[in-house]
Parts: sequence; structure tokens; C-alpha cells
Amino acid sequence: MFDTDKWQEIFSTIKKNKLRTFLTGFSVAWGIFMLMILLGSGNGLQNGVKREFESSATNTIWVWSGQTSLPYKGMKPGRNIQLVNEDYDAVKTSVKGIDLSSSRYNIWGTNTLSYKKQSGSFGVRNVYPDYGEIEKLKIIRGRYINQPDIDQFRKVTTISTQVEEALFKGEDPMGKYINVNGVPFKVVGIFTDDDNNGDDNMRLIYLPISTAQRVFSGDNRINTIAVTVGDASVEQSKEIEQAVRTKLATLHKFDPADPRAIFTWNSLEELQKFLRLFASIKLFIWIIGFGTIIAGIVGVSNIMMIVVKDRTKEIGIRKSMGATPWSIVSLILQEAVLITSFAGYFGLVLGVVVLETIGSKIESPFFSRPSVDLSIALYALLLLVFSGALAGFIPARKAAAIKPIEALRDE
Repeated sequence: MFDTDKWQEIFSTIKKNKLRTFLTGFSVAWGIFMLMILLGSGNGLQNGVKREFESSATNTIWVWSGQTSLPYKGMKPGRNIQLVNEDYDAVKTSVKGIDLSSSRYNIWGTNTLSYKKQSGSFGVRNVYPDYGEIEKLKIIRGRYINQPDIDQFRKVTTISTQVEEALFKGEDPMGKYINVNGVPFKVVGIFTDDDNNGDDNMRLIYLPISTAQRVFSGDNRINTIAVTVGDASVEQSKEIEQAVRTKLATLHKFDPADPRAIFTWNSLEELQKFLRLFASIKLFIWIIGFGTIIAGIVGVSNIMMIVVKDRTKEIGIRKSMGATPWSIVSLILQEAVLITSFAGYFGLVLGVVVLETIGSKIESPFFSRPSVDLSIALYALLLLVFSGALAGFIPARKAAAIKPIEALRDE
């Protein structure tokens, strides 16, 4: 049953010691507030990094050529490795576990795009149809380049919304021709890349790789191979990565263990490394946050000890009049729990408000949407209340153990 007299006494005690209660509550509120901010910041950092990975398929293995650094079968190091169409075909057909695949041919230097009187410098990527899925492009009108475009060497292009805005100035680009370094290409689609904040990744167009190699004197050269590994685990993706390296080593006659002959980047493996790193960061954040909370709880315990000392004579009188040990314990516990609960709730709400208002406005390539899971926040608050009760228990036991005669002698 709700004891009105007891709660009136608790509030009266708090009112008499405003500064002491405020400082105690502030230490608890600050601890839970800092825990919320640290957890939210950790999540924001993790979200930002995951977004960078997820701007393209997270199960992609990227391969590009380099220069040999080890001798091999009588051949000296220092040979340049040039990837060609046959390398891509061999990898695609012979390496098991590959889902999507595309090679890419780069046109180096400044690429000028023009339409009527409008022109500008933009990126040009020459790829296969699967590349759109690998980069997670979103087609908003028309289509992406397809296999007939590759087979028939069609002069078609899919452009970004930024290229559309820069060259067409409100005119519908579908079916129109733009000049790419002086060569006309028909616009068959428009895409956007909402998941990628990099502005350079939207200032570009895509061409069929076969057409670009023929038109821009690329012969059969390619610069990059990208393959996805489906639902493969990290270990399976590493096996596929090694199989790709071994296949290319056989074709170009270099040591498969040569780290500089070709370079690979396994996005699935790198993502797992980052996730493990963030798990460690979260553990560190929890340790720091709980350390701050514990400091506040210790403060509550110390304050309760002072309360017991100040009210020793009063407690002695209560016991001499028949007050039970539990009534004394509950009085101290309730005051401790009240202070920690109210201060903890205030700190929690303030932390969430800061994350939702100020934090939501902070957007950078590696920081996005800082937030704290509501269930975690509630568990932290419950733990705080339990800790508050624990903090008041030792002083409460001490109060309950006071003998009435000794208490009445206390000065």
C-alpha cells in the first residue's frame, strides 16, 4: 500500500538538502546521458561505414592489375600485368561461386560530354549489364545497358540525374543523342544512386564496354574485374578470391603468391573486419558508460550514508517507538531509488532528444543517423534503478542496525 506519510518525509528530506540532492542526481543523470550519447555516436559511426560499403554490393570482390614483384619461372620481377577480355571470360566461366560479374574499361583523361550548346566534364564507365546491380543503381526512367547492347556494339548510354540536369536543362533526354568525346550515344536510361553520397559517383554515364573498346581504341584491354559471391561466407569468399588470383596467375604467368601482380579487395571480408572493430568499440563504450554511471551510484551511496548519519537520533527514536528494521530500510531505499530513477530518466530522455535533434542533422561519409535502440535505453534505466536500490541498501542496513540507546546518545 502507498505510504503517504513516508513519501512526504522523503520529499521533506530532499527539500531540506536541495544542493546535495541536485549534485547527486546530476552525477547519475550525466552518467546515463553520456552512455546514450556514446552509444548513439557509436551507432552513427557504424551506420556511416556500413552505408559506404552498401553503396555497392557488400559481397563483391574487386580485381585490378599491377606489376610483378617476385621472379617466376625464370622471368624477372617488374612486369606490368594488363588484364584483357579473355581474363574476364576465363574468370567468369571457370571460377565457381560467382554470382554477378562485370569487367570495366577506363577512358583516361578528361571526358567531355555535350548536348547542343551544353557541355561538361563527366565520368564514363564502360561495363557489362551486371555492373548496375553490383553498384546498386536505381533506374528511374528507361533502362540500363543490356546484353544485346554488348553483343551488337550499340552506341547507347545510361546517364545519371546530374548529367541530365547539366546537359538537358529540363528537356527530356530519353532517345536523344549526347556526344561523348565527340562520338554520339543515344540515351536509353536515367539512373540515380541514392545510397552513395559521393558527388563524383553521380557525375557519370555508363556505356557498353564492347562499344567503348571499339570506339575509343581500347582493343581488348580492361582495367577492373568485379564479381559477387552470392550468399557465400567470408571464408568461402576468400576461397573464391584465391581461385580468381590463381586463374589470372596461370594466364599471365606470375607467382600466385605475388601480392603486387594483381590487387584484390574483398568487400565482404573488409565489412566483417569493420563490424568486429565496431563490436569492440561498443564494448569499450559500455565500459566507459557504466564507469560513469557507477561513479554516480557511488555518489548516491555516499549521500545516503550521510543521510543516515544526520538522522541517527531520529532513527533511534523511531525504533524506540516500535519501528521495524524493514520500515527503516525501506525509507532509505525508497529515497535512493527515487533520486536515481528520476535523475536517470531525465538523463536518458535528454540523451535521446539530443541524438534525435542535433545528431540527426550530422551527415558525413562515415557518420550517419546516430541513435540508440529503445530497448537498450530501457534496460539501462532498469539497471540504473536496481543500482540505485543497491546503492541505498548498505546505508539502509546500517540504519536498521542502529540501537535506540546509542542513537539517542548521538550528538
